[in-house]
Amino acid sequence: MRRRPLLLAALPATTALTLPAADAPASEVIAPRGPVEPGAGAWRSWVIASGSAFRLPPPNADASGDEITQLKALAERRDAAALQRIGYWDTGAPSYRWNQILTEALVRNGTPANLAYRHLSVLHIAIHDAMIAAWDSKHTHGRPPPSALDPGLQTVIPNPPSPSYPAEHAVAAGAAGAVLGTLFPQRSDAFRALAEEAAATRLLAGVAYPSDVAAGLALGRRVAATVIERAAADRSAEPWTGTVPTGPGLWSGTNPALPQAASWRTWVLERPDEFRPPPPSAYDSAERRAELAELRDYRRTPKSNADAGFWEYAVGGLRQYQFWGGQLARLTLEHRLDAHAPRVARAFALTYAALHDTGVACWDAKYAYWTIRPFQLDPELRTVFPSPNHPSYPAAHACYSVAAATMLGHLFPRDTEAMAALATDAAESRIWAGIHYRSDIVVGAELARAVAGKVIDRARADGA
Repeated sequence: MRRRPLLLAALPATTALTLPAADAPASEVIAPRGPVEPGAGAWRSWVIASGSAFRLPPPNADASGDEITQLKALAERRDAAALQRIGYWDTGAPSYRWNQILTEALVRNGTPANLAYRHLSVLHIAIHDAMIAAWDSKHTHGRPPPSALDPGLQTVIPNPPSPSYPAEHAVAAGAAGAVLGTLFPQRSDAFRALAEEAAATRLLAGVAYPSDVAAGLALGRRVAATVIERAAADRSAEPWTGTVPTGPGLWSGTNPALPQAASWRTWVLERPDEFRPPPPSAYDSAERRAELAELRDYRRTPKSNADAGFWEYAVGGLRQYQFWGGQLARLTLEHRLDAHAPRVARAFALTYAALHDTGVACWDAKYAYWTIRPFQLDPELRTVFPSPNHPSYPAAHACYSVAAATMLGHLFPRDTEAMAALATDAAESRIWAGIHYRSDIVVGAELARAVAGKVIDRARADGA
């Protein structure tokens, strides 16, 4: 972290291929041919009215020569530390690195999955809408990169295959720094400095004018302010004022996990209970007795216990968003989408919107029915690890994992089977552990597919 202020201090004061259709294999796109996503400025946004509503004034062409002089001076100061930071920020599309930064902060902070997916959706919807606004300005003004004006300017990375103004890495940085500063107020200065470093590396690399970067940072922050305002009214900060109901067949315990998440504002669902499943089987029914028997009779082995523990401790619980977000990030790299900033921003926004809404819908059902956990109904049942502190129906692992796999299969069709297999294992692990009834898993998967399906319907109509 010490190198970042030094890197920023070295900068001048002025720094303030078309993809196929959504259902075609994204792996067919290897490298951009011509401008990337020239129509992205007209894609459907999530929060802002449109990309054109945030259109920037044209850059000052008369100042380009002076700006290139600044870039050449910076090029002479590139050292190993600067090249390392350039490479760090140039890995993947801008959404890739900011997803990693927020995810690591959430894991370190012990943020529960519901809240984590809320935060991740806010971040990536801000970046998505900022990219739409950026692409509107890029293709309105059509500014070539600095080295096109002066071939003597030495760049250390390829010029992005899109107009230079505004710089997309600066746009994403402005949006991300503002959102992260709101999510973690005590670290807002650090995130702002990180955003400025991300933007400044484009100057050190020689691929953007100082005015491209300054305009990009300002644009990203303006878009983020609109998204942050919307997020502030999503009810995620409101405390729960209800009480735990009592009675036969109901969950019993204290301090249930985030019951208020059942009423949070959603991105695509019209209301949290839009896909609420029917009530579960009665606690004293033949169906419930059969489900308990399945858990009691399951022949657990060291391997099944280890597999259950993997999905609970290694990539479950607080780390499940790290796992599924990591799958998405990996796929954007494997499908060679580094230069496709708007397309990657769209993938992250769609996936996290689906996961957020699925969590709200799942929690709506959990706290509508308050279904008793298997170990509460049968005190003799031995589980591999303790049950999470919330009602049983539906299973959260099934909800989140199937929603993630459904979205990733839509976005990256060649990986559909691999993602579905991971989701199946995640859901089944709750049987291996003895902590969920079979119907919890079946209904959770159905609910996830319904929510993800509605997000996919939105994606098919967003103009991308």
